[in-house]
Amino acid sequence: MRRILTTLVAFATLSLCGCATNQRNDALTTTLNAYASTVRWGDFKAAEQFVDPKVREAHPVSSLEMARYDQYKVSGYDDGNGPTPHGDLEVTQVVQVNLVNLNTQSERTVTDHQTWHYDATSKHWWLVSGLPDISRQ
Repeated sequence: MRRILTTLVAFATLSLCGCATNQRNDALTTTLNAYASTVRWGDFKAAEQFVDPKVREAHPVSSLEMARYDQYKVSGYDDGNGPTPHGDLEVTQVVQVNLVNLNTQSERTVTDHQTWHYDATSKHWWLVSGLPDISRQ
């Protein structure tokens, strides 16, 4: 009897862990898709809301930086192979963002190294690496 009870408890524990992992993975997929869609539309003001609030507070996007984003039209967003997990609460991904300068009509590609962290309290994935740095050539 004790062996059956122990087996049932172990199975229930594994099932609950699986549910939490599935919810976390579903939340990651939803968040990454929503962020990609937001950036593809060139709405960097909305994309800023995906950045961890602590990071936003410590490193606010200046009006000059936001004006720089407004100078570009996003012509492509390629997340390559998708996210790479680093433990249960962090993933990274490398994204190629194609940008067209509205003034010169020249296109260039920016490599965005994204780091996403899962906040277990709010059950939310946050971008901790910030918005893509488009100031570099």
